Formats: sequence, C-alpha cells, structure tokens
Amino acid sequence: MDEVITVGDAVSLRGRQASTFSMSPPSSSSLFLPNNLPLISAFLAFALAQFLKIFTTWYKEKRWDSKRMLDSGGMPSSHSATVTALALAIGLQEGAGSPSFAIAVVLACIVMYDASGVRLHAGRQAELLNQIVCEFPPDHPLSNVRPLRELLGHTPFQVVAGAILGSIVAYLMRSSD
Repeated sequence: MDEVITVGDAVSLRGRQASTFSMSPPSSSSLFLPNNLPLISAFLAFALAQFLKIFTTWYKEKRWDSKRMLDSGGMPSSHSATVTALALAIGLQEGAGSPSFAIAVVLACIVMYDASGVRLHAGRQAELLNQIVCEFPPDHPLSNVRPLRELLGHTPFQVVAGAILGSIVAYLMRSSD
C-alpha cells in the first residue's frame, strides 16, 4: 500500500530535522583553534620536539643553533613525536579498536621506519658524496656544486625518543582535558 505524506507531516518532519542538525555557523573560536585533541597533540609534540633540538644540539656540539628548529633530522625525531602523539591521542579518545586508531598506528609505523631507515641512509650517502666532491680538483665541473644536506634521518634512539615525547604529550593533553 502506498503511503501518503501530507504537507503538515512534511513541515513537522522538516522541523525535527532542523532541530537535530544545527545550521548555525561555527563560532569564531572554533575556526582558529579547533577542539580536536589528536590534532592539537600532534602539532604540540612536533613543536616541542623541534624546540628541544636546540638544546640537544648544544649538549652534543656545545653551540647554540636556532636553525635546528627548522631542520629535519636530529634528536628527538619530530616526525616520530608527531605521529605517535596523533596515534595515542586517537587511541585515548576513540579506543584502541577504532578504525581511526588503526590507520594512525600504521601511519606512525611507516613514518618511523622511514625516518630510521631510508632517510638515515640517504643522509649517510649525502655525507659520502660530499666528501667525494671535496676531493675533486678545482677545475672539475662538479667541484663547485652546493653540498647535499646530510642530516635527513634519525638513529633508532632518536626515533624512540621522539615516540616517547609524543606519547607523553598525548597523555598529558588527554589528562588535562
């Protein structure tokens, strides 16, 4: 049997839908700082890791180098801190069984493997190539090329340190919520 909807039913239905879904624009505070714990945790972990590189460089080389805040590589791994904070914050918020957590964990594993594997070895190859170029005679066409960046990846210890930092940031952000 066919069901007939009257105008009154449609208006009533529309009123219920409008009350269910707010059509008001987002508040100005949510436009500038979203209330997204995983996103904030990830960015905070990244910023903190980059900031800490100034101090770890000073400890290792006994010199202050503020440029380290903008470079890749070094201690701790900001990539590892970022993806670990993201994954843990999602896990704490949505649970370890959520698809979002699974995606974040896989992403974190790939990023950390890449940081301590591919990028670390690319940096070591750049170091070797720079040494070879330095030994070229001055009249060689490649003797004046700009040196390759050598500090690209991370040692496994730097990756673990970044992951610990990211975990701490995500946990502290969750407990302050």
